[in-house]
Amino acid sequence: MARFPEAENRLFANIWVCMACNARHRMGVGKKPKRCRKCKSTRMRLKNKVKTGA
Repeated sequence: MARFPEAENRLFANIWVCMACNARHRMGVGKKPKRCRKCKSTRMRLKNKVKTGA
């Protein structure tokens, strides 16, 4: 399935993942969540993009 810019933004832009419990949080542009809603951890990272190519 081909990816287009709108789908890339919806899937990966502004989505943060908790490194303790793997919960996903969507935040506004340029904002990092202060803590996880599920486990209250402050360790957050951006969602990794899937690399394609052979």
